[in-house]
Amino acid sequence: MITIGSIFLALLLLLVILLQVRAYYILKRQHKIITEQSVEIHKQNVAFARQNQQLSELNVEKQQIIGVVSHDLKGPFNRIFALIQLMNMSSENLSDDQKEYLGKIHQIAVDGLNMVRNLLDSKKLEDHQLEMTLDSLSLEPFLISFVKNYRTVAEKKRIEISLNCPTDVNVYVDRLFLSRILDNLLSNAIKFSKPDTKVTVSVEDKREEVLLHIKDEGPGISEEDQKKLYQKFQRLTARPTGGESSTGLGLSIVKTLVIKMGGSVQCESKLDEGATFTVSLKKP
Repeated sequence: MITIGSIFLALLLLLVILLQVRAYYILKRQHKIITEQSVEIHKQNVAFARQNQQLSELNVEKQQIIGVVSHDLKGPFNRIFALIQLMNMSSENLSDDQKEYLGKIHQIAVDGLNMVRNLLDSKKLEDHQLEMTLDSLSLEPFLISFVKNYRTVAEKKRIEISLNCPTDVNVYVDRLFLSRILDNLLSNAIKFSKPDTKVTVSVEDKREEVLLHIKDEGPGISEEDQKKLYQKFQRLTARPTGGESSTGLGLSIVKTLVIKMGGSVQCESKLDEGATFTVSLKKP
């Protein structure tokens, strides 16, 4: 005799079986979806890997092109400098217009050579090829010689460069690194300054460090531009006043080289009030 209890058990068993069947089909459908998603993810991973490989190859090719072109350009620029020096030796035979054109050629050559050097420096920094040799350096004679070389360029824009450096100040630096830092900071100060202004190079001998200041009377740097000041290939609002070119690499290189030597670089500037870059250098 069929009892209510046995009917209940049968219904319960049937319900369990139905739930299991439903769960089976749900799991089967989910497994299919997961399998399809896995296949799609695999395809995307393959595509991303191929794109990354292509980007890597393009980057290597770009670096090779930059290295070859930049290196090959140094020779012509150096020959231009040699020709300018020869023409300057006989400048009494030149007219005023010819002297002006010669000055502009010299300015362009300096600008172009700095661009080439920045491209080469950037490539070497990316490839970790710049070796650093720290040594004690007497700062005053080094700066006197350096500023003297830049006065010729500055005079073409009627810009005065003054130097104020105490005697017997020694710094612990890589000579080549310091040269490239000054190249970029001084060339920028001249590049962004208007004629009949002044660029000041001064040194503070502190107890634990030496502060090197490069101050100009240019258009200044806005707060927004200062946030991206040391990023690569950044074009700021201020433009060169003599039509000079800029790669947007100089300040990035400056910061990298300064940090490598254990120092720091800071900028103080307001619009229409010029800019002062301060580089801290270690003592021996």
